[in-house]
Amino acid sequence: MAESTIRAQIKQLIVRELNLEGKDPASIQDEAPLFGEGLGLDSLDALQLAMSIEETFGVRIPEGDEARPIFRSVASLAEYILRNQGAQDGVPLAGGPSASFPSSAT
Repeated sequence: MAESTIRAQIKQLIVRELNLEGKDPASIQDEAPLFGEGLGLDSLDALQLAMSIEETFGVRIPEGDEARPIFRSVASLAEYILRNQGAQDGVPLAGGPSASFPSSAT
């Protein structure tokens, strides 16, 4: 799958799953921060987004500090998905309610 296609799907997922009313997926910049001054997501948004990404793309999102660089932007999420899709066959997906995600941009 092409990275541009994955980026578009991530943007649609963000708007749909996080109920960002009035936000158009096309208006989300690939390199814009997802947390803090960027899109303004919080740790609960990250948890919900992680679960949706795991279900949609079949990749495992690590917990805690390991997740910070992955959740930096749409572009970093897409790169992570491309690197890890299919590489984790047979590995159970994580990111349940106990997962810990960043609450601000790094």
